[in-house]
Amino acid sequence: MKLTAAFSGAPLLLSLSLALGTGLAAQAEEEAPLPKLGPNAIPVTEATDYLRAAPAPDYWAFAPYVKPQFTSSACGVATVTAAVNGLAGLPSHAEDTVMTQPDLLETVGDAHWSEISAEGGDGVMFDDLVTYATAALPVAGLEGYVVTTFKPVDASEATLETARNWLIQNEESADDALMVYFNQGVVTGDWDGPHVSLIGAYDAVKDEVLILEVDQEWYIPYWTPTAVLLEAMLKPTSAEHGVLEGQTGGFVRLAPQS
Repeated sequence: MKLTAAFSGAPLLLSLSLALGTGLAAQAEEEAPLPKLGPNAIPVTEATDYLRAAPAPDYWAFAPYVKPQFTSSACGVATVTAAVNGLAGLPSHAEDTVMTQPDLLETVGDAHWSEISAEGGDGVMFDDLVTYATAALPVAGLEGYVVTTFKPVDASEATLETARNWLIQNEESADDALMVYFNQGVVTGDWDGPHVSLIGAYDAVKDEVLILEVDQEWYIPYWTPTAVLLEAMLKPTSAEHGVLEGQTGGFVRLAPQS
């Protein structure tokens, strides 16, 4: 009797063990942390060849001025500050400071920009980025500069080629600055929401773009394929982001007036 009972119970114990093991494995899989960057973003620390071999004028002109966004909603002001500082260059005199993000907001003096860039603020819409970049130019002593935009509407080959042309032109010199409004999660594989950062370089051979990330609490600069960046510019902002719902992105360029 005991032997029979023990034998008949074995399948039940085995089934319970398998079920428990499967459940624990599934739980572990669900709780496994995501990688810092997904397959569409390569940290610059792991891909330095282009910057070592090519002139990369934008990288050397702008990277020193890219600072962490000073609030979780200030990616726009952080990027504009880096862009105008890089275009203006290091101040000539010892008593002159390098303009900070709060400095730029205070000098421009736009209450709405300050409000949406504060901690817990809504952040910028694409049109806001254009407006405030325009307002920042004279503040930084860049009166002869103008703002132009490229806002893609589809993922066609023609649109992708236009994006490449903008990147190629930007890579020619450090006389202009190219900002990008995009869905960060499409590139990084994590947070799904609108974001702004500065373009640091374009490797035409690999067709990859270097993003000088201002979200430095979480990331460092990374490379991403141009097609992925286009996808990120096209993806509309979801409803969870309130007034930003439906926003799509594009390029915002600051350049001398021709």
